[in-house]
Amino acid sequence: MTLRVGVLTSGGDCPGLNAVIRAVTKSLIHHGRCEVLGIADGFEGLMGEAPRTRALGWEQVSGILHVGGTLLGTSNSANPLRDAATLDQVGRNVRALGLDGVVAIGGDGTMSQAHGLAQVGLACVGVPKTIDNDIALCERSFGFDTAVATVTDALRRIESTAYSHHRVMIVETMGRHAGWLALESGIAGAADVILLPEIDYDLQAVIERCREREQRQRYTIICIGEGAKERGGVLTVRERIAHSPDPVRLGGVGHVLREQLQPHLASEVRATVLGHVQRGGDPTPFDRVLATRFGHHAARLVTEGQFGRMATLQGGQIGSVPIAEVANTQRKVPLDHELIAIARDIGVCLG
Repeated sequence: MTLRVGVLTSGGDCPGLNAVIRAVTKSLIHHGRCEVLGIADGFEGLMGEAPRTRALGWEQVSGILHVGGTLLGTSNSANPLRDAATLDQVGRNVRALGLDGVVAIGGDGTMSQAHGLAQVGLACVGVPKTIDNDIALCERSFGFDTAVATVTDALRRIESTAYSHHRVMIVETMGRHAGWLALESGIAGAADVILLPEIDYDLQAVIERCREREQRQRYTIICIGEGAKERGGVLTVRERIAHSPDPVRLGGVGHVLREQLQPHLASEVRATVLGHVQRGGDPTPFDRVLATRFGHHAARLVTEGQFGRMATLQGGQIGSVPIAEVANTQRKVPLDHELIAIARDIGVCLG
């Protein structure tokens, strides 16, 4: 019996997606009884009257291991669970394509959608993807290492300007509700202040740190996650997108903090929002290997009929967990995490 397996990438783009597609496809083909279909633009490719797919063979996925982005395209606004009509259409398309299962590569939102689609008979295997590193029950997702390297490089470059002009420089990273990216990049980039979504910052404490450094080093580097906020304050919302699975888009807290700090400091305060540069580009060697490991394990789950599970990394080992346990939840930085303690011990202000 030949298995017909779909592969899709959903949510924001992320370095390493092509590496997963390659590993899944080649592993399934090597198994010898699988036909692989690429589904265009995430779940959106299954939501229209005519599903958008392309055959994936050995040739189609060769030479893409190191390439950023996704050859299948993606969407972070498609919601196959938005209403009964859409859900029914997805079910009809799955049956028309004769899919035995789908490998869904994405973040917590994708896993939630994959879990919900079981009600129309779509059997899914998940692969965790996010530069935020916030997927539950997964200690490290592919794309995160590349994003940390990108932000760290930006911090080091901005430090030279801060040092030369005696400025307070604020760098805003992604990370809506989890501060892993700001925390690891901030430590690696020698930031003086790291502000996370998990710890509401004390504005006066940040002001005092900047004033202290004005008297000594004469410059300050602040790394702030986009979901950070002042104690007693509110999140900085950039826009709201109707009908999106994730309608609230954050962004701009770095500029808010600049306006808060400038009246209290002699130094000029500047803010830089890194934005999508953090998600783009080629994956690091670590992410290429991790993505390949995830993709290979996802293919194994498919061939063993272990649907409804997500490949994961725990204790340094690749395994799997039920998608139901990952859906609708996020992995945040625990306040007792080792890196929090280390940051404080080496003099980093965490607000």
